Amino acid sequence: MQVILVGLPGAGKGTQAERITASFGIPHISTGDMFRRAVASGTELGNTLKSYLDSGRLVPDEITIEVVRNRFKEEDAQRGFLLDGFPRTLQQANALDVMLDELQRPIDAVLYIHVNEDVLLSRLTGRRICKNCGATYHTVFQPPKQEGICDRCGGELYQRADDTVEAVKTRLEQYQHTAPLIDYYRNRGLLHQIEGEQPIDKVFEDVSKVLRAIEG
Repeated sequence: MQVILVGLPGAGKGTQAERITASFGIPHISTGDMFRRAVASGTELGNTLKSYLDSGRLVPDEITIEVVRNRFKEEDAQRGFLLDGFPRTLQQANALDVMLDELQRPIDAVLYIHVNEDVLLSRLTGRRICKNCGATYHTVFQPPKQEGICDRCGGELYQRADDTVEAVKTRLEQYQHTAPLIDYYRNRGLLHQIEGEQPIDKVFEDVSKVLRAIEG
């Protein structure tokens, strides 16, 4: 099963991706996670990526495409995938089509989690991450028991540079360039719009209906 997960930052893609992976057994391929691992590595590529991520700008297509191409070569991706964060432009979508044509593995569905922008701004600026274990919290929706401290491991919580108000606004503006993708996949009959402002369980219920239909 080859599935693409799309939506603006803060739409809840990460939460739904975890559930999809657990329930349907396909690996979650997130360009965001791959980018952050590269940044942590301190390599030349990582340093280049950091400048884009910290400012909220989109990573250039040629860099993103190469990262994804390398990920598809890994063993777990041979049985299917949930692609999150790619493609974000029509150029990337065309590059993905070429890659998947070569692999003879067409896209089965594109899940579009739709959330209004004012809701996204509130969601993203309140997000906090544990420096130690990576657990995610929210100052409003999922606060830790003790402010600034991870419930799971006691690590320090921090706000990512790309979650500040200024960076989030830039990210949302940049992601408007992804709008043509929605029409691109809708015109191909692959797009399934999921309302992301519903309770998390209801969002996953709607997602599961689509994926179960694909499985047959």
